[in-house]
Parts: sequence; C-alpha cells; structure tokens
Amino acid sequence: FHSWINRSRLDTLREKLDFLVVQDMYATTETAQMADLVLPAAGWGEKEGILINSERRLGVIRKVARAPGQALSDFAIFKLIAESWGCGDLFRQWSSPEATFQLLKKLSAGQPCDFTGIRDYAHIEQARGIQWPFAAADAAALATANCRLPIEKPISLSVQSAIANPQSPIPSAQRRLFTDGRFFTPTGRAHFHFDAPRPVAEPTDADYPFTILTGRGTSAQWHTGSRTDKSDVLRKLAPRACIVEINPTDAAAHRISAGQSIELRSRRGTCRANAVITATVQPGHLFVPMHWPDVNKLTFASFDPHSRQPSYKFCAVALSK
Repeated sequence: FHSWINRSRLDTLREKLDFLVVQDMYATTETAQMADLVLPAAGWGEKEGILINSERRLGVIRKVARAPGQALSDFAIFKLIAESWGCGDLFRQWSSPEATFQLLKKLSAGQPCDFTGIRDYAHIEQARGIQWPFAAADAAALATANCRLPIEKPISLSVQSAIANPQSPIPSAQRRLFTDGRFFTPTGRAHFHFDAPRPVAEPTDADYPFTILTGRGTSAQWHTGSRTDKSDVLRKLAPRACIVEINPTDAAAHRISAGQSIELRSRRGTCRANAVITATVQPGHLFVPMHWPDVNKLTFASFDPHSRQPSYKFCAVALSK
C-alpha cells in the first residue's frame, strides 16, 4: 500500500475487495494492516528453495534457522492452502521444494529460461550457481567437450567432477544473453520502441507551481522501510520525520526557514514534511524521499505505454507553511 502510485485510490479499491490475504514476514506493514488474513512467512535462511537473481543465476537457499512463532515457508503455506481448498491431491508431486524444482525444470523446456540441463540442488551448489538458459542439450554438449579436454595438473575439483560425471557438467560462471545476435522473438531480431518526446503528464500551473521529485533520501532507509525501520541503528541514522528539500530561492520567496513544517498538496492528497533548504534542488523543484507512507498520496498515476512503468518521479504540487 505504501508504494502504490496515487495510493489514495488504492484505499478506495480495497473497500471493494471481499477478502484480502497477505503473506509477509511482518504484520506491521501497511498492506498487512489492511488484510483480513495475514499468513506469517519465513525469511531467508529459515527455508530452503531456489533463488533466481537478476543476472539469471539459480542459487540454492538452505535452511539454517527455524522460523519464529507461527511463520512457515512459502512452500508449506502453499501446500496448506491447497489442502484447505480441497485440491491437495493436485499437488502430491510437490513432496519437497527440490521435487517441485524438478517440475519447474520440466516446465522450462523450450522456453527462453530453459534450465533442463541442471541435474539437482547439488549440481547448482557444485557450480556455485548456474545461469539460465542451460538446456539439456547444452549440458550434453558441454559434457562431451569436457571429456575431450586434455587433463593438466593441477586441476580444479569442479573440472574433475565434470569430467568424472558427464551427467553434471559445469557451465561457464559468466554467460551473457544475445551474444549470438538472436533474441526471443519470432524472427530472432530485437524489437526497439521509438517514441517522440511527450509533454509531462501533469505540468505545473498557477495553483500547483512546483514539480515534486521522489527517490532515495538516505542510505539508512530502503524502499518502504518494512525491514530497515526495524533496526535501532538505522532509525537513528535516518530522518525522524518526512523531509522536503527546497531551493534557497524558493524558500526565501515563501519565507520558509530550515526545519519548518510544510504541507505539500497535489490534486490527489497532502503530505507534511520538514523543510531542508539546499541548492542541490533546482528552483521550482522539490525533493521528497519515497520512504514515507504519505508521499505516494501525492503522485500522479502516469504510466509508460510499453513497459507500464509508473512515473513516481514527477507531479505538480503546491506548498504552504
């Protein structure tokens, strides 16, 4: 709820829901507070499974600690919901996270993310992570190539294993997509979108003369603060209240002094913040950190037509003491 653009509209949409279920590590997030049912979930190190990161690398997560209280792994929560809904029989093959990984592996066959060449968790750990794509055909070709390599001393354990066990070849640690010039399109050609520059979705005017920018305001906060706000140390390092950065010229024109309480108004909502006067912000612009719950009551729901990325960073506002 915190990070939803023009979030006051989300409050209205919430009222139309019959029942809202939220699965989270924390019952204190705004979304969990809005929920009819909260399913407490285990965090990293409290469950096992596979993580695929932003460089396409599959890595194994091992459980090293018991989840606190009633918290359960995502896997266990999913299975229990299936049982409660009377469809548990459909998930009998989900006997463990690793068994479910084998099902996902089959589903990846022939897809851009094909990882049918990965044998199991041990294979991933042996390779210290494996990037997709790594299809069964890639694994077979690599195993054949490894068997033909001249063995020189010293030889790494991973290479020894790949040669001794051709069913579990170790691919290169770093592999880039599209080096062959082929893309995941019917023609194999890349598709580019070229748009003419467009005017801003919500320009300033006499009633709302300032452009507000939002973004990271401090290294002591992260996104919506659902975790960083739990740290005593980070809370001491971060601002204790919402701040708004104002150019000295604008501050002088509106007789605003440092630390003064300011009300920011857009066509959608209001937000209070303490003034920080700094020349790093251009005249006519205001900067507000995105970590505070009321900031997205201001933002305008404009979206990129291709990616649907919301424009959090720009809307028209007015200010008053």
